[in-house]
Amino acid sequence: MNVPLVLPQFLDRAVNLYGDKQAIISEDRILTYGQLNERVNRLSHGLKNAGVEKGDRVAYLAPNSIEMLEGFYGVFQVGGVMVPLNIRLTPADYLFILNHSESKVLLVDQDLYHLITPIKEQLKTVEKIIVHYKEDDLDELGYDEWLSQQSSDVFDRVPLDENDVCSLLYTSGTTGNPKGVMLTHRNNYLHALSSMHHLRVTDEDVLLHVLPMFHVNGWGSPFYYTANGATQVCLRKTTPDTIFEALEKHKVSVMHMAPSVLNSLLQYYEKNTPSIEQAVRVIIAGSAPPPAFVTRVEKELGWEFIQVYGMTESTPLSLISAIRSQLKDLSVEEQYRIKSKAGISMIGCEVKVVTEQGKEVAHDGKEIGEVITRSNNVMLGYWKNEEATMETIKNGWLHTGDMATIDEYGHIDIVDRKKDVIISGGENISSIEVEGVLYDHPDVLEAAVIAVPHEKWGETPHAFVVLREGRNVTEQELVTFSRERLAHFKAITGVTFVNELPKTASGKIQKVVLRNDFWEASGKGGKFVN
Repeated sequence: MNVPLVLPQFLDRAVNLYGDKQAIISEDRILTYGQLNERVNRLSHGLKNAGVEKGDRVAYLAPNSIEMLEGFYGVFQVGGVMVPLNIRLTPADYLFILNHSESKVLLVDQDLYHLITPIKEQLKTVEKIIVHYKEDDLDELGYDEWLSQQSSDVFDRVPLDENDVCSLLYTSGTTGNPKGVMLTHRNNYLHALSSMHHLRVTDEDVLLHVLPMFHVNGWGSPFYYTANGATQVCLRKTTPDTIFEALEKHKVSVMHMAPSVLNSLLQYYEKNTPSIEQAVRVIIAGSAPPPAFVTRVEKELGWEFIQVYGMTESTPLSLISAIRSQLKDLSVEEQYRIKSKAGISMIGCEVKVVTEQGKEVAHDGKEIGEVITRSNNVMLGYWKNEEATMETIKNGWLHTGDMATIDEYGHIDIVDRKKDVIISGGENISSIEVEGVLYDHPDVLEAAVIAVPHEKWGETPHAFVVLREGRNVTEQELVTFSRERLAHFKAITGVTFVNELPKTASGKIQKVVLRNDFWEASGKGGKFVN
């Protein structure tokens, strides 16, 4: 008899093997896996009593917390679909997502409740709002009180099929409405098995949840770290000082984050040099980091740098920047260069880079094509949007919209988003390559490169730069610096100095915002979409 691959099995394993072990640490609260399971059962009983049935959507607007993490398993036991909401959206965004997803129950953190207040009366399907950490004067149901009223008995689970949708994740659109990505139990289960292998997850790990859990379920970390009985540390607010404090206090061994968050940790380390004694793995995804990041992380911090690649529509991870045994004889510099690439396919994933004609690119590190993938991790589709699903999944292959090359060792290197490639005088320029050069300048803290209009060349690279504190490099000095290290057509032609760069909630720099503002100011008009 085939046993369906469903996510509650992961918590079952943790309870059976690690029931009395510390499972979740959040501020001054510590729960064992047995205690977590009791709360999950109470949550499931409460949701059932609230009328949640199999297939109903349950939305969460919360930071990384015990309440957020237990929500996944509590929702799954009743056969519900988890709808994690990005905490950095606007009330209008939440109105669209909650109505479009037809969510039945909304659980919201007290600190974020003000984002729901303006739209509360316009919610069409939400029947109950429950507030985490509720303040006494708020006229809503408080989570702790509500949870305490529910039974702690083992919950009689709704029968689940591995192809049932378990998560509905809305991708952040820059224009138009976001799309809801439907991920199944099977998607998440097989992704977890592959990821826990490649990331070497064990019961000795202590994970610090830096990446928001709403962000494609924190890259699935609530599933495979739970399955392995690892200890998980939640921070309601993540800043460099709180992250380093958690590293020291809880002996954190692994973290997942975006490159810009890692950059902030490097800057903090420069000024404070905290003492971290344990081995640490830092797993990075998002825009490709410059090789200088890898060097600094491994030499200065002494941490292991692991680059991964994926997207929400593939659950998300598909590639990892592992140095295979036959490449261990390469120079350290060459290994760092390889580690900064997206990498090689993870087990269970087929990944190719193809031209517009569908032909695989040469393994020369030069020919550019689009990354496509197929695996058991590819989404079921977009919720109530068959047209967008068909545009993205063609002949079983998910088209990512990311442009890349493949080097002689078979490592994929993301050069840009399809819409971020700069075409100057007919030549394709990778904004990521240009940014990597700027990060080599000692005065540059952060950099983002976009295409700007040019009368002769059509468009040229322009940099938005955040300087390190107390530094004062000029625009011309940075232009010269890039011209000395790049082919002249790739060099930046201008610089805008800014105090900060716009970022998503996961820390990814939003180039589309910079591009829209610049092109509108130039009078060229038009909007760009990620």
